[in-house]
Amino acid sequence: MKTYLVTNKLEVRKQYQIEITNRFAALENLSDDEDIYRAWENIKENIKTSAKESLGLHEMKQHEPWFNEESFLDQRKQAKMQWIQDPSQSNVDNLNHVRHDASRHFRNKKNDHLKAKIEELETNSKIKNIRSLYRGINDFKKGYQSRTYIVKDKKVDLIADSHSILARWGKYFSQLLNVHGINDIRQTEIHTAEPLVPKPSASEVELAIEKLKSHKSPAIDQIPAELIKAGARTTRCKIHKLIISI
Repeated sequence: MKTYLVTNKLEVRKQYQIEITNRFAALENLSDDEDIYRAWENIKENIKTSAKESLGLHEMKQHEPWFNEESFLDQRKQAKMQWIQDPSQSNVDNLNHVRHDASRHFRNKKNDHLKAKIEELETNSKIKNIRSLYRGINDFKKGYQSRTYIVKDKKVDLIADSHSILARWGKYFSQLLNVHGINDIRQTEIHTAEPLVPKPSASEVELAIEKLKSHKSPAIDQIPAELIKAGARTTRCKIHKLIISI
């Protein structure tokens, strides 16, 4: 899995801001009544493209916590290359010996890690640290679980495409909330769970963006919070315009 190489270097951030400002300038002539889904797609693609051009992408390494040495892997690769170049019995024996040592090393590392986790759970139980205790237990029970986004349509068929999912939720809430026909209800008869609130100002949206937590995994749009925060006023104005158009 690849992600954007977000950095705190000033010159790189400036390059990203220039890149995204130039791309958003092309959207200024778009119609104000543009579909909100299409508007968000434009904003999202501009953020991603600008980040890719100015920041670049890097491959995320998802090693296990106990995996902290690669020397055994290098030795195993070197032994395998020697066997491929010269499939003699000595190289075969050497390859089997290196594989055995590497497997034993990583097995011991994993066992040590599990033992340390169990001791940590025992310590949390003794000191009544219930939150950390249950969090550690859930890690043991669940392990890694990939996130899936699937909904059912009216025919009970599964939908995995993001655009189809958004359209399905739009139709669902439209039918759920609009219990009467548009012509059968007046504005004065509308009752909401909360009082109507004014649209957020630009400063409120800017403050909300500043409060976004950094170093968190991105959602389904694959845009880290750092990219939105680093986009400066250009990105925030576009997001504010999108919000008040909903």
